Amino acid sequence: MFAFAQRRGAFHHSSLLKRAGTVAVAFLIAACQPLGQAGPSAGGQSGQMIDPSQPVAVALLAPGGSGNANLDWLSRSLKNAARMAAADAQGAQIDLRIYDAGDDAGLAVARANEAVDAGAKVILGPLFAESANAVGNAMAQRNVNVLSFSNNADVAGGNVFVLGNTFANIADRLVGYGTRNGKRRILSVSEDDVAGQVGARAIETAIARNGATLAGRITHPVSITGIDSVTPQIAEAARSGRVDAIFMTANNQAVLPYLTEKLAAAGVSSQVTQFMGLTRWDEPSSRLEMPQLQGGWFALPDNTRKAEFEARYRAAYGEAPHELAGLAYDGVAAIAANIRAGKRDAVAKSGLTQRAGFAGVDGAFRFRPDGTNQRALAVATIRGNQLVILDPAPRGFGGFGF
Repeated sequence: MFAFAQRRGAFHHSSLLKRAGTVAVAFLIAACQPLGQAGPSAGGQSGQMIDPSQPVAVALLAPGGSGNANLDWLSRSLKNAARMAAADAQGAQIDLRIYDAGDDAGLAVARANEAVDAGAKVILGPLFAESANAVGNAMAQRNVNVLSFSNNADVAGGNVFVLGNTFANIADRLVGYGTRNGKRRILSVSEDDVAGQVGARAIETAIARNGATLAGRITHPVSITGIDSVTPQIAEAARSGRVDAIFMTANNQAVLPYLTEKLAAAGVSSQVTQFMGLTRWDEPSSRLEMPQLQGGWFALPDNTRKAEFEARYRAAYGEAPHELAGLAYDGVAAIAANIRAGKRDAVAKSGLTQRAGFAGVDGAFRFRPDGTNQRALAVATIRGNQLVILDPAPRGFGGFGF
């Protein structure tokens, strides 16, 4: 989920594995810093009551105005996706108000206060975890809920809910699928950076939750020499007969191709010991042709809904949406669903955490009372250089969503 230098030609020097390359890096590094919980305790009510028969003011804090081209594209995508969702809100009136907050926490707080002063009942965004934490603390004093685009579970809680797909979601889905298919003894392999260690904790939590066994824990630096140093250890564990699966965080884009290539050279692949990945193995699409990734398991959202959204977006705005654009659509659409159902607590905690959840661009999702989310994910693999769905994403959580 981090973007780093590309494979082969970029591996002449280990330092290339340490150099950030795109906005995705900044987002996810920020989204993995442990931060204090915002707002009141997770068990209490939070948020404004509304009149569902009247327009509801929703403020979007977008990361625009930073001067970074990639971040501006992401910002534009979030804004446009939110507009699409507001336009789609049949039976609900969304008064969408958009504010540029860049990547600065102080500016995000100022914009959030400006929005609430102007009548906003809920905040959608911001993107970065530090900003989400700061906005959450400020809005807790005003009893306003914050639906952040972050995937950092550490900032969730009280009046802050995270829309991003968390490591915990992905790990739980894959470990659960693995245990049902005989892969119960799992070796964790992770980077030694912040994101890698957050991912490793998610894997270990999922192993415990699903009654599997942690067969070992291997951590490596984000470098050529770091990966080279642990490859023999991983290969030995795979050949020992005491490991059913190797679960890799591989958050840095360059790590996955190189690590799995080294393991393949050592005689270890999914045909020997099942590989699992915390990141998308089908992106970029060139990975589908990598021999060492064939047969590995990873999770992804409902591609049908995502494809429909992307086609509509391109037709409306003349460009492809950023991969995170769907988060803004989901946030607005969830609020609209509650308004359409006539709920006065549409943007309050009790309304947002309804057990049935919502139908989003990336499939069904719901907010948990602790501010984290649960997203319905598919389990996929690569077979014959093609993406293959092994277990489709569930369509819902039961009951009525929208």
